[in-house]
Amino acid sequence: MTTAPPETLLDVRGLACPMPVLKANRSLRDLPPGARLRVLATDKASVADFQSYCRETGHALIAFTEASGVLSFVIRRRMNATPA
Repeated sequence: MTTAPPETLLDVRGLACPMPVLKANRSLRDLPPGARLRVLATDKASVADFQSYCRETGHALIAFTEASGVLSFVIRRRMNATPA
């Protein structure tokens, strides 16, 4: 049986664009390659923002859910030091 890798939680509920992505970027810099960051946000613009951010930086947006107005993103930090 395998267990899911640990996640770091970043709660940016109540913050508006571009703050959720900026704070996530700062948090991802401190994580080792392959680590996961779960971001909780309430700004609807975060959906497009995180998709674009991950596409541009090489991080992987591996999950996205919405429940009761809270958006949850799981981002896996890229394995290499620079974007591909």
